[in-house]
Amino acid sequence: MRVQSVIAILAKLAVAGTVMFGAAAHAAEIKVIGSPGTKEPYTLLVPDFEKASGHKVVTIWDGVNNVHKRVAGGEVADVVMVPVAQIDDLIRQGKLVPDSRVVVATSGVGVAIRAGAPKPEMTAEGIKQALLKAKSIAYSQGPSGVHIARLIEKWGIADAVRAKIVPPRSGMPIGEVVARGEAEIGFQQVSELLPVKGIDYLGPLPPDINEITAFAAAVHKAASVPDAGRALLKFLTAPSAAATIRKTGMEPG
Repeated sequence: MRVQSVIAILAKLAVAGTVMFGAAAHAAEIKVIGSPGTKEPYTLLVPDFEKASGHKVVTIWDGVNNVHKRVAGGEVADVVMVPVAQIDDLIRQGKLVPDSRVVVATSGVGVAIRAGAPKPEMTAEGIKQALLKAKSIAYSQGPSGVHIARLIEKWGIADAVRAKIVPPRSGMPIGEVVARGEAEIGFQQVSELLPVKGIDYLGPLPPDINEITAFAAAVHKAASVPDAGRALLKFLTAPSAAATIRKTGMEPG
């Protein structure tokens, strides 16, 4: 082999090694803490981000109120992802970087019953009557549950259904509560009901009684890798992520 060729090959290998070393040197571990509302699309998108960026993402899931309380109480993550109301409150508290705030996805409230059970009429009156007839009802402590509780109060049936409401369990999706037979009807964000087996997902609440929740994310002011955190948020909100988000029953932010 000619000397010039050997030198050229060695030069190329050196450049490739430098690029690989540089990528490894800049790879970061991004800690995310979030509520499960965006878990389905997020879980599908993150592996592509890791592959494209070289970063590793470590995610902690907890209920909306718990995440808010943990971060407000001083827990630090590179990225925090919860509904808009909680993100904005944490920004007001000085915990998150205001200009990093993005809306990742939006979702309405879905309705589920145990597989094979009689299906209620999907109208406001039909849902009201289903609650009155049901022996057990489940909804979360998050935005979807708050909305259902408000509807129950608005319809004037709180006293009639109070004893039927199954207390939510931390970490257990409402769909699983229904699938296990612990509740006859359940309500949660659409994306959290769709993957659950053993239920019949009936669809979102009728438009006149539904509520759309926006799920946002922001970089923590004490983030150890803020640039990598911003890169993750940019990836999750890029146009290329829209199809994956819609596939899980949500809409892009």
